[in-house]
Amino acid sequence: MIDGIQLVDAHVHAVRLPTIKPSWKEWADRFGTPELYSLYDGSGTLVPELFDRYFEREGVDIAVLFCEYSPRSTGIQPVEDLLPLLEHNPERFRLMANLSPHLHHPMVDELKRQMDLGAVGLKLHPVHGSFPPNDRMLYPVYAFCEAEGFPVVFHCGTSIFPGSTNRYANPELIEDVARDFPDLTVVLAHGGRGWWFDAAAFITLMRENVFIEVSGLPPHKLPEYYKNYNFERLAEKMIFGTDWPGVPGPRHNAKAIAALGLDRETLEGFLNGNARRLYRLDRKTV
Repeated sequence: MIDGIQLVDAHVHAVRLPTIKPSWKEWADRFGTPELYSLYDGSGTLVPELFDRYFEREGVDIAVLFCEYSPRSTGIQPVEDLLPLLEHNPERFRLMANLSPHLHHPMVDELKRQMDLGAVGLKLHPVHGSFPPNDRMLYPVYAFCEAEGFPVVFHCGTSIFPGSTNRYANPELIEDVARDFPDLTVVLAHGGRGWWFDAAAFITLMRENVFIEVSGLPPHKLPEYYKNYNFERLAEKMIFGTDWPGVPGPRHNAKAIAALGLDRETLEGFLNGNARRLYRLDRKTV
């Protein structure tokens, strides 16, 4: 909780170090929170008790943990590695599913498996996985998610990791999906980071079921990034996320957003309400 407002960090990478590529560790060494490696044991595995206490200190009521299957760029971070964290504190930690069309067949079956493990949404990473988000091979997944009311989070921004295909972050490709599946909830993680801020903002304001998640963006710069749009109106459709272990951390970023001058209702939606509603985080956990 931050200044009396509950906090949901909707974008957390809780990786096991042996599964990721050297470039991820180089990124974490350069941009990660100084406390990062103190949360791991000698095998490179997060210690659930330490991880939980860290997010408690940061004021995070719920953290959504990401797995990732991107062997060309950051590596494979299996969903199973997150389960001990969820089991330790199922009230604080939730799971975001991940699919790669190059690894998972049939994709809907794999998604159902991860949903059975507790996933609250599906993250697709076209940039790290090297596939266009509007590829028709993904349409059965979108149709399933639309029917189930299951949100899809797209990486929508540039990436510095070797092996990335940045053109696949273009929101115009994601807009094809939003057009073809008008009842699908779409979340644009990183909000068009790089050279697509205007496109991400336009699509978000145009389509009722599209939202921006601000992970990896310096909060104080958000009004500048979206200067061509009504920021207060756009903030009503924003979701808080840090891209943890990126710095400075959840508490600092949340306080920076609180300092932007948004009205209380918009701020509460930004910091927790939108994520709670879209990901149905208030459902009872198993």
